[in-house]
Amino acid sequence: MDIGNIVRTTLQEMIVPELNTLKKENAEIKTSLDFVNKRLDDINKRLDDVNIHLADQSRRIDETNKRIDTVREELSSRIDTVREELSSRIDTVREELAGRIEASRAELTARIDSTNARIDNVTKEIANLTKEIERLKREESVTADILTRLRKVEQKVATL
Repeated sequence: MDIGNIVRTTLQEMIVPELNTLKKENAEIKTSLDFVNKRLDDINKRLDDVNIHLADQSRRIDETNKRIDTVREELSSRIDTVREELSSRIDTVREELAGRIEASRAELTARIDSTNARIDNVTKEIANLTKEIERLKREESVTADILTRLRKVEQKVATL
C-alpha cells in the first residue's frame, strides 16, 4: 500500500492546495455575492420607496384631476346659466327697443303726414292768394281804366 500512500500524498499535495485556493476564491466570491445581495436589497428598498411615492403622487394627481373636473363642470353650468339669462335679457331688451322704435316711427310718420298736409294746405292757400292777387291786379287795371274814362267823360261833361 505504499503506492496508495504515495498516490494519496501526491494527490493531497496537488489537490489540497488547489482546494484551499478554490475555498479561498469561493469565500471571496461569497463575500462579493453578499455585498451584491446587500446592494440589491438596498436598491429594491429604494425602488419600493419610489413606487410608494409614485403611487402617492398618482393618487394625488387623480384627486386633483377630479377636483379640476368638478370645478370645470360647476363653471360650465354657471356659464351656461349666465349665458341663458343674458340671452333672455338681451331678447327682452331687443323686443322692448323694437316696440319703442316702432312707436317712435309711427309717431314721426303721423307727424310728418300732418306736416305734409299743412304744407299742402299752405301751398293751396298760396296758390289761391296768387290767383286772387292776379285777379285783383286785373281788376285794379280795369278799375283804373274805368276811372280814367270816367274822368274823361266828366271833363267832357264839364266842358259842355
